[in-house]
Amino acid sequence: MNKEPVSRELFDEVMVPNYAPGTVVPVRGEGSRIWGQDGREFVDLAGGIAVTCLGHSHPGLVGALTDQAEKIWHLSNVMTNEPALRLAKTLCDLTFAERVFFANSGAEANEAAFKLARRYAWEHFGPQKNEIISFTNSFHGRTLFTVSVGGQPKYLEGFEPAPGGIHHAEFKNLESVKALISKEKTCAVVVEPIQGEGGVMPADPEFLEGLRQLCDEHDALLVFDEVQTGVGRTGHLYAYEMYGVVPDILSSAKGLGGGFPVSAMLTTAKVAASFGVGTHGSTYGGNALACAVAQKVIDTVSQPEILKGVKVRSERLRKGMMDIGARYGVFSEVRGAGLLLGCVLTESWQGKAKDFVSAGLDEGVMVLVAGGNVVRLAPSLIIPETDIEEALSRFEAAVAKLCQ
Repeated sequence: MNKEPVSRELFDEVMVPNYAPGTVVPVRGEGSRIWGQDGREFVDLAGGIAVTCLGHSHPGLVGALTDQAEKIWHLSNVMTNEPALRLAKTLCDLTFAERVFFANSGAEANEAAFKLARRYAWEHFGPQKNEIISFTNSFHGRTLFTVSVGGQPKYLEGFEPAPGGIHHAEFKNLESVKALISKEKTCAVVVEPIQGEGGVMPADPEFLEGLRQLCDEHDALLVFDEVQTGVGRTGHLYAYEMYGVVPDILSSAKGLGGGFPVSAMLTTAKVAASFGVGTHGSTYGGNALACAVAQKVIDTVSQPEILKGVKVRSERLRKGMMDIGARYGVFSEVRGAGLLLGCVLTESWQGKAKDFVSAGLDEGVMVLVAGGNVVRLAPSLIIPETDIEEALSRFEAAVAKLCQ
């Protein structure tokens, strides 16, 4: 095994340059704290982009992984396995879903959702009903299909021609959807209950209710992308519960494995029937290791005290960031839900969100961006109160230096 020391500079020598990682190379994590190669400690408000929902090295997840690793790691989908069956049953019991498809990433879960929507329409209404309506500033993944459904042209540039039959309406504007939707052609409307990459922008309840009604009127499926909002992130197991609007298909990833790659597409039995044998698949989908870990995540996060705690932590973190914003004139609002929060930069700081990330690292706190104008927070759902206070203190020190 190669045990030679590695540094950030090695990235530029051996990795494809599609990322621009910072200078910190983390080597250990515990709870909501991370340590770099040089021993520096950071409070983690990034959560691996809303992934490490139970923090780092959570004993329950380590135990679930270790236990399953001593039994069986992988089987082809020629056969099933116990962890996958248990996890699917749990997800069906806890949500609207009656059927589950497992994959490895949010993009794959969305790819499956979009393919299923088209297949369902093809079977029930004919091949002409294949169009998908999505929204500007949305994000659904980086495969060619999902990046085309996403409403941010910058991610598609240089990869055209894009798949056809995709239209983009204006988020939170029901009239723009009415102008595009067609009973003859529209197979699905795809929406994030809270746009994550698009700036942590929550939908209005009336907007999602209107989408549900329009889909019903036009025989279209309503697809919720809950890759970022799912698994307790909003203080509900899934955000559709917060809005009281039930989709036909829901995608889940990120927090589902707490850091282990796994994703799921949830749907009804009627819609799932269109994915007959051989129509879709994933080599690693339903992997026994992944499902065992995800089972422990869901069993933990779904506990009422955990979900209630998300709302308490959200209030403290939101207030703390609003206070910092007011003292230094850097944030106009803090929006979002639960522990998916977006601190919107004031006009004088527009386009400088990455400066706050860098300044935060210098002071020992990790935050994210959502576009150029929003500082995004997505910490562990069980981050201790002491860590929140320490993170706010460090972040304020970072802001103070930026404002000098």
